[in-house]
Amino acid sequence: MKLYSRKLTRELAMDILNWHYDPPYDIYNNQVTADAIYELMNEGYTAVKDETGTLIGFYCSGQSAQVPAGRMLGAYTEPAIDIGIGMHPELTGKGNGYLFFSFVLNELTALDSHSIFRLTVAGFNKRAIKLYEKMGFREKYHFKTDINEFIIMLKW
Repeated sequence: MKLYSRKLTRELAMDILNWHYDPPYDIYNNQVTADAIYELMNEGYTAVKDETGTLIGFYCSGQSAQVPAGRMLGAYTEPAIDIGIGMHPELTGKGNGYLFFSFVLNELTALDSHSIFRLTVAGFNKRAIKLYEKMGFREKYHFKTDINEFIIMLKW
């Protein structure tokens, strides 16, 4: 499968916001609101499509990729490029993550090859943690909110 990055349009934002993940991944479900559409279109999000033009996922970098509670706890003080990703729910858990995340890392590395990459993952998301470790990320910091534990991982 060949992947391409595309500007996130209103139509693509609506598609993403309507994705439905089964428990326990349903924490990633969203609601379609004007604010949510605005964020996806204006806060550093990029769509990822395959060679047929099918939307398979998205990524973001910078503050959009950070968990607000982590910012309040000082978890993001070291310089790094924060990465957030989301893959279409029909593609998760089927071995597509490596290709998808490799594409995202290559895209971001092309912008700045000397940076440290950082991501934040929910502690229960063992599938994602395994993928990130396979891609060279290592645990750096943990924090908890009222409903979840999060792990911050870095790749040098």
